[in-house]
Amino acid sequence: MRRLAALLSAALLATPALAQGPTTPGGREALSLLSRGIAFRTVAGQGQVPVYAAYLKAQLVAAGLPADAIEFVAMGDTGYLVARYAGRDRAAKPTVLLGHMDVVAADPADWTRDPFTPVVEGGYVFGRGSLDNKGDVSILVATLMQLKRAGWVPARDVVLLLTGDEETTMATTRAAAERFKDAALVLNADAGGGTLNEAGKPTVYGLQAAEKVYGDFRLTITDAGGHSSRPGPVNAIARLAAAVGRIAAYRFPPEQNAITKAYLAGSAANNPGPTGDAMRAFAANPNDTAAADLLSSKPEFVGQVRTTCVPTQFNGGHAPNALPQRAVANINCRIFPGTSRASIQAKLTSLIADPAIRIELIDNGTIEAGASPLEPRVLAAVRAAVAKRAPGTPVIPAMEAGATDSMHFRARGIPAFGIGSVFMKPSDEFAHGLNERLPVASFDAGVAWWESLLRALA
Repeated sequence: MRRLAALLSAALLATPALAQGPTTPGGREALSLLSRGIAFRTVAGQGQVPVYAAYLKAQLVAAGLPADAIEFVAMGDTGYLVARYAGRDRAAKPTVLLGHMDVVAADPADWTRDPFTPVVEGGYVFGRGSLDNKGDVSILVATLMQLKRAGWVPARDVVLLLTGDEETTMATTRAAAERFKDAALVLNADAGGGTLNEAGKPTVYGLQAAEKVYGDFRLTITDAGGHSSRPGPVNAIARLAAAVGRIAAYRFPPEQNAITKAYLAGSAANNPGPTGDAMRAFAANPNDTAAADLLSSKPEFVGQVRTTCVPTQFNGGHAPNALPQRAVANINCRIFPGTSRASIQAKLTSLIADPAIRIELIDNGTIEAGASPLEPRVLAAVRAAVAKRAPGTPVIPAMEAGATDSMHFRARGIPAFGIGSVFMKPSDEFAHGLNERLPVASFDAGVAWWESLLRALA
């Protein structure tokens, strides 16, 4: 396996697209780890998470980490990996480095390139998981390997914790969060990061300290059905479609918290024109609905100003020549922190306005969790790392519009922050989508990034 990884890495490094990087030993090692990592099909149900974890363990052991300090905890066909990097004070609460090994499904027929064959082209590494989250996992593992070889000893134990079902049920996350409920601090590689403008210039670094609450609501209606030649006043598909249309048309009221206010106010200067004006206006007045509506028209900002609920799945009927006996729809909500899922369900029920339609919250492993109060030492360490990488770039607290493993630690009162190393243009971000990619420039800079942060915070 190690020889295969070396050959694959050598082939990638020989391509013209890598003429400008990576150039450091750590950067090259991170690329090698990602190149091999993409090839593991760690999609739910395929049993490849344990195999990928074994590969990562072998690399860490080869770098000098004791084999008995690394453990894979199996849970069904997945599990989580723990690698404990011993510190000087073994009794102190550990610092947890968080990431995930699983990826969302990808159909090769839809991709320009095979999603599980790493391809380096035009300054990017293409492949499923290259951005979410195997890229930063590879960079973080390479950094720990470099530090171990250099003889670095942290003040307290550092625990590398890689979960195996972040994209699905988060069962491994819940188990791992319970195991490490004594952690002093969680640094998540699956959140946070730098934003580049279309010219490739850094504009802002978002330090993730909160995330929206995830909620899937299933809408179901049933009917006796019958022959399609005898339609009556009730049609399950039509009634459900009308209810879904009402939900899709509804816009939740604007909301703001200290983190989103700081993010919008701090980012306004890097967004000239009406968008920047709206960011300043909404940061100053969360009741400015015109500013909120303008921001909601921008994919990169819609998640920062209100709860969103959108239909994502619809299924109905059992035969083309029969009246439908059943129709089901899924409404996916990303809920502003501080708003309960129960209150959102109540609002959806009022929008449905049809007692024949049943609504239920689907338990997918996510939970409600608040924000992490900003810790001065974390903010100072991130600012120092940004100053080395992109001098003059502001560091702004940010709220994740999606969902990450951090929620399970925040819910236990453990401060958790997303401090990912990747700087990207919004137009390059294809996580969960087709032709997912990571800039090759991420590797050298990313290893330096994590080394700076670990030396400061561990």
